[in-house]
Amino acid sequence: MLVRKAVMVLVGAMTLISASYAFQRARSFFEEDEANIPLPPDANEKTEYTFARLRYPSFRGGAAYWSARGNWTVDYPKADRQFVQGVRRLSRIHTKSVETVVDLETDEIFNYPWVYVVEAGHWDLPEAQTKKLREYLLRGGFLMTDDFHGTFEWDIFTASMSRVFPDRPIVDIENKDAIFHVLYDLDERFQVPGIIMFYSGRTYEYDGIEAKWRGIYDDNGRIMVAVCHNMDLGDAWEWADHPRYPERYASLAYRVGINYIIYAMTH
Repeated sequence: MLVRKAVMVLVGAMTLISASYAFQRARSFFEEDEANIPLPPDANEKTEYTFARLRYPSFRGGAAYWSARGNWTVDYPKADRQFVQGVRRLSRIHTKSVETVVDLETDEIFNYPWVYVVEAGHWDLPEAQTKKLREYLLRGGFLMTDDFHGTFEWDIFTASMSRVFPDRPIVDIENKDAIFHVLYDLDERFQVPGIIMFYSGRTYEYDGIEAKWRGIYDDNGRIMVAVCHNMDLGDAWEWADHPRYPERYASLAYRVGINYIIYAMTH
């Protein structure tokens, strides 16, 4: 038993190392300093909707680069900025041109009906933050998780989420659910890969072969947490303007995100 556990840990570590190396190669291909993206001239406009990104503490077992920077910063802020431009063009939602970073240390999160979490397979929420997130969601908030892959990251994700909702299961969202039809009909969904596919040759990461569209519901049948597992919608938003990134993936990523926003603001 101990030998088998040791082998599993070793395999998991090697998988993470190889994926991290491929990811660094992918990032070097695009050579872009995301931190220096200039603010648009209307950044201070008061609007109906603001893209809110959750800042959270990271699980210490992650890749050194992202653990130091914070996994919540992946694709930030370019993905957020490009996505909201799509929301402006493709919907009538009065949308702010820049994102807002929120956390669970204060009550600021209650000002935003829709919050995005990237790399949820690397978060590690302390007890006080799990209680705050539970309160936010039960009071009508909506959380969208994205860009985490395979069983290893799923286990890390659920370790925190099960403390947020020990009494509520994570279930597959049925095609007939309103979240897939509030604006776009999304019956035909497929795996949206990150840019790591340029080096791995695969649309999936680790053992996350199949895209999973899951959720946690409240007592009234409203989705509080939309779980996008084994996919990378954030990369699709961020690199939608790059000629090497396929349009079909970017288009689905935008449609999913916009549907989730409209659902959150109407349910």
